[in-house]
Parts: sequence; structure tokens; C-alpha cells
Amino acid sequence: MDMIEQPAVLIEDELTVLSALVPLKSQRVIELGCGNARLARTLLDQFTDSEWVGLEVDERQHAKNLAAPRDRLQFVAAGAQEIPFGDASFDLAVMLKSLHHVPIALLAQALEEIARVVRPGGHLYVSEPVYAGDLNALIRHFNDEGIVRAAAQKALDQALLGNDWKQVAQRRFDVPVHFRDFADFEQRMMRPTYADHQLDERKIAAVRDAFEPHCSAAGARFTRPMHVRLLQRS
Repeated sequence: MDMIEQPAVLIEDELTVLSALVPLKSQRVIELGCGNARLARTLLDQFTDSEWVGLEVDERQHAKNLAAPRDRLQFVAAGAQEIPFGDASFDLAVMLKSLHHVPIALLAQALEEIARVVRPGGHLYVSEPVYAGDLNALIRHFNDEGIVRAAAQKALDQALLGNDWKQVAQRRFDVPVHFRDFADFEQRMMRPTYADHQLDERKIAAVRDAFEPHCSAAGARFTRPMHVRLLQRS
């Protein structure tokens, strides 16, 4: 595969990036930190002979996922550092904005576990937000992820020094993000089910003041820069 890093473009649906890089027909896929599994459901609609397993550590999100079942989509309460499946069980592992949520001390273990469950020749698709841009600057007021995002990239670099993985492609692109108003932003970004950002009235007011200049009658529109690294199991 081509390792050339392409210039950033605007991407509405990340499935277009994933499908351009790896085969998705007749694949068994595991997603580590699946959230609401939106991409998984879309993919399974298009590739009717593939299967997807979504791991999630957020108990509330996991309960919501179990309440919305569908064929060929299995949900498991587990983390990337301890995957409850056998060796070489999957063709593809996917992490969408989730690697930096793995505790720093467990990053190496998680990547070893993923290597264990991905078959030789299979892939690991890691998509991480870049620590840059107006949206990132806004989020830093209540959740500065500079350290954990850098640690996630360093862990990938370290994993490539071993015998489990080789990097076969990179892609950079921007994702459009829209909020109707500050209340929408607060609910989606400041009060996720998986984290407590220790909000108080002063902090909320400061974030609102930083948000308002980006807002118009049509809401607030941002672009989030993303960086994909595709690794192949040796």
C-alpha cells in the first residue's frame, strides 16, 4: 500500500476513507471504543456479508447499544487492553478517536492485544483528532487532550519498532462539525457519558463566551482535522 501522506480534504463520512484503504467485503471487524457504532451500522448496510464487534467501556453507552441490536453487530463491554477474543479472530481492527482515551500506562498493552486478535496480513485503522484548530482551542477550556493525544501517537511509533506491525498508509482530512447553539455544544462536548469535566458555572460561562463568536443564526460550524494511520499485521 501507498505510504504517501495526502493533503487534507473535507470528508463528510469517514467510511469513504476506510473503504479506500482496506477491503470491507466479507470481513470480520472489531472496533475498540465503538461509542454509538454509527460507522459500523452504515458499513454493515453496505457490506452484507461482513461482521462487526464493538467494544465499549462506557457502561451507559454500552447499555444504549444493547438496546438497539442489529444483525451481524455484537457489542461487548471491554477495553482494548484486554480483548475477550482468541488469537487472529479478526481481519480488521478500528479505532475512531478512541486510542487517546486508553490510559497512557495501558497503551502498549492495548496495541499488543490488538496485534494478538488481528490475523497476519490484517489491518489496524487508527483515526485520531489532530491537536489543532478552532474547535480544539474551544475544547481546551474544559478538556485539554494535548498530553494524551501525543501519547497515543508515541505508542503507535513504539509499536512499529517491534515485529507486530508495519505502517502502510497515512491520510489527513478535515471533518465538518456543526452545533445548533451553545446548549447543543454543551450537551455533546462538555457532558459526555464517559467523562466528568468538573463543570461549574464559571467554567461553563467561560466556554460560552469563547463559543459565541463562532455562532450565527445557522449555528456554529467548525472543521476538525484528523490523522489516520493504517498499520498491517506482520
